[in-house]
Amino acid sequence: MLSFSQEKLKGMVMITNEEQQVSGLPGASVYWLETTIGTTTNNEGWFEIDLSEKSNKLVVSYIGYQTDTLIVTSNKELHHFLKPTLSLSEIEIKGKQNSTATSFFSPMNTITINEAELLKAACCNLSESFETNPAVGVSYADAISGVKEIKMLGLTSPYILISQENIPSVRGASQVYGMSFIPGTWIESIQVTKGMGSVVNGFESISGQINTELKKPRNSNSFFANLYGSGSGRLELNAHILKNISDSWSTGLFVHTNHRQLKVDRNGDGFLDVPLGSQLNLLNRWQYANPTSGWVSFLDVKYVADAKQIGSLAYNPEVDKFQGTEYGGEIDTKRFEFSSKLGYVFKDKPYQSIGFQSSYSNHNQQSYFGYNVYNIEQNSFYFNSIFQSILFNTMHTFKTGISVSYDGYKEQVLLDAYTRNENSMGGFFEYTYDNIDNLTVVAGLRADYHTVMKYMITPRIHVRYEPWDSGVFKIAAGKGQRIASIFAENQKMFASSRTISIDDQGEGSYGLNPEIAWNYGLSYLHKTKVFGNSVSLSLDYFITDFSQQVIVDYDASPREVQFYNLNGSSTAKSFQAELNYELHSLWDLRIAYQLNDVEIAYKKGRLQKPLQPKETYFVNVGYQSKKIKERQWKWDMTYNWLGEQRIPDTSQNPIAYQLAEYSSPTQLLHSQLTYVLSDNLEFYVGAENILDTTQKNPVLASDDPFGPYFDSTLVYAPVLGRMYYGGIRYNL
Repeated sequence: MLSFSQEKLKGMVMITNEEQQVSGLPGASVYWLETTIGTTTNNEGWFEIDLSEKSNKLVVSYIGYQTDTLIVTSNKELHHFLKPTLSLSEIEIKGKQNSTATSFFSPMNTITINEAELLKAACCNLSESFETNPAVGVSYADAISGVKEIKMLGLTSPYILISQENIPSVRGASQVYGMSFIPGTWIESIQVTKGMGSVVNGFESISGQINTELKKPRNSNSFFANLYGSGSGRLELNAHILKNISDSWSTGLFVHTNHRQLKVDRNGDGFLDVPLGSQLNLLNRWQYANPTSGWVSFLDVKYVADAKQIGSLAYNPEVDKFQGTEYGGEIDTKRFEFSSKLGYVFKDKPYQSIGFQSSYSNHNQQSYFGYNVYNIEQNSFYFNSIFQSILFNTMHTFKTGISVSYDGYKEQVLLDAYTRNENSMGGFFEYTYDNIDNLTVVAGLRADYHTVMKYMITPRIHVRYEPWDSGVFKIAAGKGQRIASIFAENQKMFASSRTISIDDQGEGSYGLNPEIAWNYGLSYLHKTKVFGNSVSLSLDYFITDFSQQVIVDYDASPREVQFYNLNGSSTAKSFQAELNYELHSLWDLRIAYQLNDVEIAYKKGRLQKPLQPKETYFVNVGYQSKKIKERQWKWDMTYNWLGEQRIPDTSQNPIAYQLAEYSSPTQLLHSQLTYVLSDNLEFYVGAENILDTTQKNPVLASDDPFGPYFDSTLVYAPVLGRMYYGGIRYNL
């Protein structure tokens, strides 16, 4: 039937999801009708099949999708979309999905954390979602705020682009507390990308990106509730109600509230181990999806009211505020967000699409720490347009678009007022080459104009090479730049007696230069089977090299924190080895080792970054019993060993208020047990910090909080000891 000089036919089988995003369909069957010549698509949806002299009818099929028979009249590369079947008889598929997976086929070093992983811990908010994953480090930022700080590649969260459905979310004024405003039960999945991300998402990412995908109104449980209580006095309720309004429209109401009024001081220093407070968090989502029209859209409206009280046990803000008798403070935040996403897939060109992202937020924080007042209001607007298509064929694709952003800040820092506006506008182009077999290259370039950083060029490249079926190498390199919001990002310094010194000799905000860094990474991922069970080994090495950086110096004097521009070199080198082993169909084991070598050129010389463990060891063991009449047991345990950490110099203090040069290693153990009673109801109990590891004196000079040596910023271990919790999850 067919006779061409080319003996093979290449093509791709594709599908679209509810957001009209196009992806290849792996494992689809492709064969010539009434012949024995057939094949299946690879993990990217590509196939290659010998031409047949007996038939020109190509059959494409996959379970859950309509089978199509195509008439092939030429050897031109073929691209075909399968449509889902309208109805299916009920079938039961038994299998095991990994709760955490490093992408084998993406050119970027991306780890996906799904809901099953998030449920391994209480996961009350995004900042507490990484306890069972070694890619992101979690530690307490200070001794009195209760805030957890995340780190990646040895660098803290300001150098990580934190986005919600690929729209920047936690930045500027929300940098410290913003992750606690994203409840864990609202999250569908988290994508953690090490190193520079895509130019599509902006120029600010330096050490990585954390993107959260929220639950969609159309394909999630219609009702969900989670009740949580802990021994530290934290009570929490999470709930959402989802409803399909029509064939195309769906909506969801998400509610989160937490409350803590129990005063806890287990170390007896007179200060609260965890702050008192409450939070109300409301989100309304609207989803539009109409596959026949090609349009899809999301609209989100969110409101957060969060209040915290910190300080001594006896502090009463109505009596003691600014009185100098009892030390305390309050942090009151109100935040409003609106975001939208609109996308269209061209009917006659399903590989071509256009999308628009936009968001607005108002963040207002009123706070004081003892006598130190810090207030900040930020208004932000963001817009991004993305056009995606192919060049010649689907082996060559590209994305291009225009981005616009605005940030307006008003700050009160002690007795001083700061006002600044930052605007940026730019465009990007990202080209992807995929040869179907073993090589993928993603090369991107941004050109932006920023009112502070002026004209900027941001190049980034990612290469994936698969030399053999079970192993893949990934190479990444790129540039990132950002403006440091020195007060918003370092609020812990206000909970001390340190004075603030700014060497304002630069050309940016606060008289300091913008931060510019290059990041380079090499990764290897190997997947195989041992005794019939899946094993994956990943090795990563990244270098972040700063050409410009704002130095936050706690070492110059124990009674001062200095901000100045980098004069010298600042590098962060990070190596991680991680092994994931399916010991049995019921057991999983995850082991990791991480080495972070972060050195900064301070005024007094080149030193290791303080309060950063150089070495960490990580072990996670998970168990899931077999289901018996919907009933099941789940158990999870995580162990962390954190090496010694350099403590900022306190040798100029009186002996009573001096700390050692280095901390002792720290060991942390967490565990959770879940009993699934039915598909709708489960109970869980757990314990954090089972070994009861705490820092002996987390609040320096706690006996004289208004004196010159008071400092709650030198924290290297937990403040709160062993803590038990329990809860109930119900879904319908």
